[in-house]
Amino acid sequence: MIETKHLITIASLAETHSVNLSAERLCMTQSALSHQIKQLEQTLDLKLFERKTNPIQFTLAGQTLLKTAQEVLPKLQQTQQTLLALSQGEQGRLYIGVDCHTCFEWLLPMVRNYQNKWPNIDLDILNSSGDQPLKKLTENKLDLVITSDPEQLNLVKFDSLFSYELMAVLPVNHPLSKKQWLEPQDFYNETLITYPVPETKLDIFKRFLLPNQVNPKSIRYSELTLMMLQLVESGRGICVLPKWLITSQQEFAHLPSLSLGKDGLWSTLYAASIQNCHHQAYIQDFINQVADKMKL
Repeated sequence: MIETKHLITIASLAETHSVNLSAERLCMTQSALSHQIKQLEQTLDLKLFERKTNPIQFTLAGQTLLKTAQEVLPKLQQTQQTLLALSQGEQGRLYIGVDCHTCFEWLLPMVRNYQNKWPNIDLDILNSSGDQPLKKLTENKLDLVITSDPEQLNLVKFDSLFSYELMAVLPVNHPLSKKQWLEPQDFYNETLITYPVPETKLDIFKRFLLPNQVNPKSIRYSELTLMMLQLVESGRGICVLPKWLITSQQEFAHLPSLSLGKDGLWSTLYAASIQNCHHQAYIQDFINQVADKMKL
């Protein structure tokens, strides 16, 4: 039976053209190496190289085995390096599902630094709003999910990333801008400009308006944050955005913003991962980088 050690021996003989040099390279005695070759030849019932030739001349059988060694050994070495990198958390896959419309505002800019640090990680970011990203996580279609809706799921671990306040942004001189904060009933006569995602995914609805049985006068949808703010600026309605996002848009710093309720409406983002993979260094580092970047 041909073993890896036989391939290594044949490859060494082809490089050194000497049993003595190959034995020294392989940390074996000459007799031990000769015995190994003889046993292999007996097993195959074939001569591998001509005796008493200098340099060594391989037979057709020896050339065939040498070709296999030259093809297989580099693949084995590459596989070993890959497995070592995996065991040390230096190589792997990180497909991220984003169940948060505004997350792209801070997530995409940090990707370059992360990839520079982890060049062997196959990274991709997928917009998974309304697409059951946690289910895809348990099916191994995703490796990490960023969400504000943690669930009790077997084998899934949720790490808190950061908390943030949601604020209402109003047009300049809007009558509500004179208030200290907004109450749910303040939305009765207002057009709410929001992202085109289910209301169950938006805290302004599920945690502020709907529990108080309040519906805005109308709802207008926009995919883009900048478009939402431009619509507010032109007096078309009000929008609700994370405070960190509002403060990052200096072009709209003149627009008044108010808290939702006396204590404000706060939300927390989580990173969900499979418990068995949670320990991977590249996953932990991604979580830590997000938490550090978004410290308030």
